[in-house]
Parts: sequence; C-alpha cells; structure tokens
Amino acid sequence: MAHKSVDLFAGCGGLSLGFEHAGFTVIFANDINPVSANTYLENIQIDKKHFYVGDINDILKNYVKFEEYFKGIDLISGGPPCQGFSMANRQRIIDDPRNVLYKSFLEVLSKAKPKFFVMENVKGMRNKIDEIISDFENILEEEYNISHAVLNAKDFGIPQNRERLFVIGNRIGINSNYLFDCINKRKRSSFALEDAISDLPPLGVKKVKNNTSIENEVIGYFKVEHEYRIDDYYKFINGDKKIDHVYNHKNRYNNERDVEIFTLLPQGANSLHPSISEIMPYKTRNHIFKDKYFKLRYDDVCKTITSHMKFDCNMYIHPTQPRGLSAREAARVQTFPDDFVFFGAQNSWYMQIGNAVPVKLAEIIGGEIIKCL
Repeated sequence: MAHKSVDLFAGCGGLSLGFEHAGFTVIFANDINPVSANTYLENIQIDKKHFYVGDINDILKNYVKFEEYFKGIDLISGGPPCQGFSMANRQRIIDDPRNVLYKSFLEVLSKAKPKFFVMENVKGMRNKIDEIISDFENILEEEYNISHAVLNAKDFGIPQNRERLFVIGNRIGINSNYLFDCINKRKRSSFALEDAISDLPPLGVKKVKNNTSIENEVIGYFKVEHEYRIDDYYKFINGDKKIDHVYNHKNRYNNERDVEIFTLLPQGANSLHPSISEIMPYKTRNHIFKDKYFKLRYDDVCKTITSHMKFDCNMYIHPTQPRGLSAREAARVQTFPDDFVFFGAQNSWYMQIGNAVPVKLAEIIGGEIIKCL
C-alpha cells in the first residue's frame, strides 16, 4: 500500500528524501525559492508538475486547483518560517504578522485533513509550545492527538549537534507521545566528524576572488570521479549504492589573514585562542566575536550546520585543512547521500543544506509514522 505525503516549505528536499527512504511517495511539494526547487526536482522522485514554486498562500487562494493532491493524504510536513516566538513577545504567535506562513501552514492542514502532520522548527519555538498546540487544536476542525519533542540529530547517529522542535499530530487514534517514544528508541551512538568527511579529497587555498567558475585539483570541482572508502558511514548515508563521483566539493576564496587564522587555530578553539591573538581582527570586541572563528574537532560531532554558511564558513573551519567546510562536507554531515547534487550558485548550496532536515532523522520519523499507519 502506497503511503502518500506532501511537503510544504520543502527546500531542497531533506525531509522528503528521508520520508521517501522510509517508504512514503511524495505526491506534491511546494517552496518559494526556485533554486531550492530545482535541486529538489533533480533529486526527488516527483513529477515536475507536482511541485509548485511560489507562495503557500497562492495554494490557499486557489485550493480547488490543488485539491486533488491533498485528497486522502497520509502525511503533510513542513517547517514554516516563524520569527515571533520570543518569550519577551506577548503577542500570540498566530497573530504576529511575521508568522503569516505559520498560520498558512495550519490553514492548509485544516483543509486537507491529513492522517498525520509533522512540523519542524527551531528549538526556540518550544518557549511558546502551549500556544502552538492551542493553535493547532483551534484551527483543525477534526480532533488530532498532538505531541511535541526537541530532537537532537546527534542522538540518532548523525555527526551534528542539531536540536530542533518537532510537532506531530494524527487523527487515526494513535497517542503521539507513543510515537515519540518509538522514535527515541531508535537512538544510537553518533558518528564523529572524521567519520563523515575524512574520506573526501583534500582541498587547497583558493587565491582568486569573485570567480566561482574556477575548478582544478587544488580547489575542487562541482563533479569529479572519486573512489570512496566503503565504511560504516558510507553505508549509513548511501546504503548499498555504488557512487563513483563526488559533487559540490569546492573551496571558496579566503583572504591571507583568514587562511593564517585557519592554520594557527587548534581543533576546538575559537576566536579567543592565544594562537591568533596578534592577528585577530576584532580584538577590541572579543566578547561579541568570540565565535567569529571556530575550528571543528575531528573526534567530535559538528556544530549545527546553518544557512549562515552561505556568507562564510569561518565558524566551520576544517579540522586539518586551512579552509572552511565544503558544501559536500556540510551535506555529508546532514546525511545527504553522496549522489544528491545541489544546483545553483556555490553559496546557495550552503543555504539549501543548512535549511534542510537531516535525511537520516527524517527517515526515522517517517518510518515510525508508517508503522502507525
């Protein structure tokens, strides 16, 4: 029996791919960013006509046009941008104009009435969890059993300290707390960053500024043949697939001072380390810029991969090479398989990766939902 899902705010497809691996068939997806949408369509098994590139509110305004995709749907998922959740903000989340997309997500759920829904968002939203549960209960006409939990990716084998809030609801009579119990039973020891990225080709310093089209053996390639080490981590993200190319593995330009900082910092050190005190450009404001630079540790999990990496990777310095992580290294930390290719400008690869749900975590959540279905 095919289990059908819809992914709203789909981005490049981390959540969809994980659900696909778990056994769902994605029959409709939506995102407003055409670059992310292109990456999604090049990697996820979905008809291009079933991906709407545009505002979710267009779907609501023209719901009759999209209604066929939502009939009898098993699961709707999404991570709507939601900014007004500060404890200091006394206005309800749903009434805050910054959160119109959050409200729109709930309105789609109320029209489609899926058997299950999953909302993923930043950990800070937990501060307003009572409001969030109330919003879901008030807007959804049918009775849903709703629960929530903050899940950390590192607890599920993923080499990344990434905490996110998940809200899950269903209308088929399952206790959603039980579902989270089942998810938490899937916990396992984490891989370290070295497991995730040490097999990729080394990259050298890129000395040419404002030219992302340059490719060579020093700074890397968009696509190049590569013989992977078939180890536990390779199997964790790729399964039994034989992949013979590495994609999106390129270095970006850094000035000489940054390269020197990257070289001098020991693993696990930040901007306050004495090794760079003489060349640190923000010495008078160290209390503000202590995390301006951070060198990752090979023997630990990675810090949270975020979309900020599209600007620079100074907080994600490679443990043994004087550079920031490549997009492929960030993708491996996010447990994207090695044949998942990111399209668009080089900086946009990081944005797409940072905004995604780790694929293996999505696969666990999707797998437990399918068991319930």
